[in-house]
Amino acid sequence: MHAKQSPPADALPSARGGHKYQAVRSYLAALVQTELRVGDAIPSERALCERFGVSRMTVRQAVDALVGEGVLVREQGRGTFVAPQRMDFEMRLTTFGEEMRRRGMRPETRVLGMGTVAASAEAADALGTEPGAPLHHLRRVRYADGSPMSIEQHWVSVALVPDLLAAGHPPSMHDALRAVGLDPSWGEETLTAAEATDEEAALLDLRGTRAVLRATRRTFSADTPAMYSNACYRGDRYSVWVPLSAPAPALVPRLREHDDEREAVAATVHDGRTG
Repeated sequence: MHAKQSPPADALPSARGGHKYQAVRSYLAALVQTELRVGDAIPSERALCERFGVSRMTVRQAVDALVGEGVLVREQGRGTFVAPQRMDFEMRLTTFGEEMRRRGMRPETRVLGMGTVAASAEAADALGTEPGAPLHHLRRVRYADGSPMSIEQHWVSVALVPDLLAAGHPPSMHDALRAVGLDPSWGEETLTAAEATDEEAALLDLRGTRAVLRATRRTFSADTPAMYSNACYRGDRYSVWVPLSAPAPALVPRLREHDDEREAVAATVHDGRTG
């Protein structure tokens, strides 16, 4: 078995006739693919400047491009490192555990709190109950292969599922709902970009960035709003993936009888004006 070798500079696209930073960018991208691992530091700016005969500004432009693509991550005061692979956040009704297992990763949970709370106006509206009504509440951090990925909160009406938390926190909220005949069948979700709070940054071990993706979801079983949830995902580990399709042809409604009459009158007036 041969050891991996750094790609030679002369084997990469030339900077002549194009942007100089492209050669540096291609070199770093190849280095990530062939030699470096997640968490490894990239070569210093000085070393890259000497290797390619370019300015520090050019090197920074190349690094900026890879940081923007999620290939590298900057940590203030430490340097620039190979970033963990981003995961697509596909818009579908699934659970964190199901998604991580589908990707071959080990899901884990740390419960931050659970119990019964009075429904806020927002939660009451989402669940179709009255403000102040008792709700089960569960807050937890979700991990994949030991790394914190998201902070989740769930609310379920006590009247709908009285014993939801009687045996402790359910490993899967969807399975807990299915167990009482409330199969999650559809949902609606809103996504927003935000900055993590101090507590969220600490729980998610955010260092180089505080960008997070917030998701608010209502999960339905048939016509029943069964669960209200919100989640805070690490912005450096998630990107949103949404399937798109070509729009269907626009439907032109048929004219009603009185519309037909108006069209005929308009035509007559028009013809009369133009002779």
